[in-house]
Amino acid sequence: MLPLKGVRLVSLALNLPGPAAVVRLRDMGVRCTQVLPPAGDPMALYSPQAYQVMTTGIRQRTLDLKSATGQRQLYKLLANADVLLTSFRPSALHKLGLDASTLRERHPHLCVVCIVGAAGPRAQEPGHDLTYQAEAGLVTGLNLPASLLADMAGALVASEAVLKALWGRQRTGQAAHLQVALADAAQWLALPVQWGLAGPGTLLGGRHAGYRVYACKGGRVALAALEPHFAAKLGRMVGLGPLTSQDCLEPATHDAVAAFMARRTRRQLEQLAQTHDLPLHTLPA
Repeated sequence: MLPLKGVRLVSLALNLPGPAAVVRLRDMGVRCTQVLPPAGDPMALYSPQAYQVMTTGIRQRTLDLKSATGQRQLYKLLANADVLLTSFRPSALHKLGLDASTLRERHPHLCVVCIVGAAGPRAQEPGHDLTYQAEAGLVTGLNLPASLLADMAGALVASEAVLKALWGRQRTGQAAHLQVALADAAQWLALPVQWGLAGPGTLLGGRHAGYRVYACKGGRVALAALEPHFAAKLGRMVGLGPLTSQDCLEPATHDAVAAFMARRTRRQLEQLAQTHDLPLHTLPA
């Protein structure tokens, strides 16, 4: 299905969050044009693989927006577009004549979604995925996060904002100007930590014996036997009898499950999981 077929979007967003959002919109049928600066998108250097994925099926135009000619060419593109997606700071948008008040006057039909680092008065602050994850409590110790969670969550929220803006315009006839903050996206992902569900020592942070990563022969096993019926099956598999949720919090249960996993190979554990209908996934060491 291509529910957004016929919608035209112009993107000024570089790097990851904006282009990742554009990919999702492209897959819903949006006709996307990415405007590149003369130096190109830094993502092409950071990760050619990511750049290829995020530019396939995307029209590209190189414009020097610091020049009057480049700005005129951009305004011409916007005259025929439904959505503008940006990831510039508000001060940069103002210099380019792309602030909300100017765009409403020039292109009253145009929906605008602006990706910023943090919302409101903090939109001018410098930041990156790492700082937003750190602020949200997703960085532990000196380890870097496993993925660019703020950027990718921001991409999802940005594509959602485009849908919201288009639906609002269809219902009211008014084109919305929405702001998406990567810091807010990171905070959304961090809610399970704030609720005490995840994080060291919590139920899903190692306290429950059925929800842990264990060592096994030749690798590791991610076990997710959290619900009571899965805990009962886990107990039968390791020879403890049906385990209750309370049993899974006991140190002795952790030790027994760890010993069981350590004696078996990845293949054996995968076969046991099928036999006992248990959610687990094995990993290399």
